[in-house]
Amino acid sequence: MDLKWLHTFIAAARHENFRKTAEELFISQPTVTVHIKLLEEEIGSALFEREGRKIILTEAGRKFIPIARTMIGVYEEGKAEMDRFRQGYTQKLTLAMSPLIAESIMPYVLKKFMLAYPNIEISVQVLDSIKISESVLSGEVDLGLSRSEIKNAELTCRPLYEDPVILVVPHDGRDSETAPPLDAEELLMNHYLITHNHPEYWDGLLRSLRLKIPTIKTMAVSQVHVTRRFIMEGLGISFLPSSTVRRELLEGRLLEAPCPFLHLPVAKTYAILKYESEKETQFLQFLSQFRL
Repeated sequence: MDLKWLHTFIAAARHENFRKTAEELFISQPTVTVHIKLLEEEIGSALFEREGRKIILTEAGRKFIPIARTMIGVYEEGKAEMDRFRQGYTQKLTLAMSPLIAESIMPYVLKKFMLAYPNIEISVQVLDSIKISESVLSGEVDLGLSRSEIKNAELTCRPLYEDPVILVVPHDGRDSETAPPLDAEELLMNHYLITHNHPEYWDGLLRSLRLKIPTIKTMAVSQVHVTRRFIMEGLGISFLPSSTVRRELLEGRLLEAPCPFLHLPVAKTYAILKYESEKETQFLQFLSQFRL
């Protein structure tokens, strides 16, 4: 049985139209017809029938869809396993992480981990926090790293780190040694506050801020890297986990404004697991050396 026949069948079952199938697979319509005919001969059942000018799946065709998908999946997984073997890998660790984690220290951590464990193949999916738990639950990934706590009886959600949240403002050209201290209240009254770039702490923080500064103006931006750029361009200020602006603070491109009048939250990083085997344990132990 030719794998091409199975791919053609899956596409044809989805479209119930040989012309659209041919367009999707970049083959001719007669080739689609030949593939389906050969597959029907191989399994001994008609997979499609004509209804006027349309084609529809037969009962056998509907039953064969999951079988065909399984056969394709087994082939592709077998091929991937042999690729890993040729490259010297004996295990594969698939990670899901939020953009906030992926863009901070994680490239450095992964580089060090891959040097320490050359037999483990790493695969990374960058997902929104809500999709990380779904991917762990379905088995699509082995381990999730998220800034949001997950409440699911089938999953383990383990706190890894606590990251102080700070008020981040643009550098205004001042001399840090001779300029007066930054006045956080004045900054908050005179700049847009960029909000909701973190999944956990904003609602409570905004309530506290509005009690202190009722006239505060906000602008929601969903991603931290965009927030950083907006601050540097003078579009506003924001409360961010300190680790996400570590480099910009060291280089002087951004400044931290102390907020003694406000009890600031901490941002937590969580490991999300369904099962914990040796490879997950190794990675989490290695990760504990760093601060995300």
